[in-house]
Amino acid sequence: MDPIKLYAMALPVFLIAIGLEALYYRFALHRPYGWRVTASNLVVMVGRLASEAVSKGVMVAVYIAVWQFRPFDIPMDRWESWVALFILVDLSYYWLHRASHEIRWMWALHSVHHSAQQITFSVAYRLGWTNLFSGPWLFLIPVCWIGFDPRAVGFMYAANLLYQFWLHTETVPKLGLLERVFNTPSHHRVHHAVNPEYLDRNYGGVVIIWDKLFGTFAEEKNGVARTYGLVRQIDTLNPLKIAFAGWVDMIRDVRRARSLSEVVGYLFRSPGWQPDGKGQTTAAIRMAAGVPQDTRVARNQGQPVARAVGQARGGT
Repeated sequence: MDPIKLYAMALPVFLIAIGLEALYYRFALHRPYGWRVTASNLVVMVGRLASEAVSKGVMVAVYIAVWQFRPFDIPMDRWESWVALFILVDLSYYWLHRASHEIRWMWALHSVHHSAQQITFSVAYRLGWTNLFSGPWLFLIPVCWIGFDPRAVGFMYAANLLYQFWLHTETVPKLGLLERVFNTPSHHRVHHAVNPEYLDRNYGGVVIIWDKLFGTFAEEKNGVARTYGLVRQIDTLNPLKIAFAGWVDMIRDVRRARSLSEVVGYLFRSPGWQPDGKGQTTAAIRMAAGVPQDTRVARNQGQPVARAVGQARGGT
């Protein structure tokens, strides 16, 4: 099935889910839902779809060109091939997602998604418009090169993203044993929070195993208030400002660079990096809060996770 058709089939279900979530906020939680923010998110979604329509041809052409040099022909009429493809796409998503937080050039795109200060279903569609230039799609090139049909790769990646729609909500509690293997709303709330112990954690797509394996997993703590968004919050409903704030901020820093090395640093080092070493990067914020950089080390040494220390940095 073509990814566009898959999205078209899922869209009515997602719109119904957004409506039900709004009713839950109104009658069960007695909290405002934020319809203006939801409308802004949907406009941002339209911009993303338009940009994808323009850039899709380039990305597909690259995937097909690389596929021509494949060392193997992987038959897609076997279930084992689909299992292997799922694993490779999900692993690729983990690394492209992690890179989108650790490389500022990519963060300029991804920060659009993280600028939301309330986590609801519509945030799943709050996506940047510069996907072609930012480069996360390049992480799927090895999957095509090894021998998987680019059409199958595109379908699996689209399915991976569709799965993540339901992760963007505060209405679903922890889900018991499922939390051990799968990415869940609880894990993803951690990902969107800017508390120091939650910063840049839980990058997984469908499964959470990669985060546990590579030391980026953090569990949602009961009774710990979460702050969503960025340190320097983008307090606007203007879709254009939402879509390009990260790029404007990065270009402003590049213009004040005093050397080529500083230009490279502002473009490709961690968000928040500064030449004097005093920037509010994730590593610096964790260090100030006493939070271990690698959660595997924290578990092995039995170190407690430090408390949140106010709002975390902008740009992560």
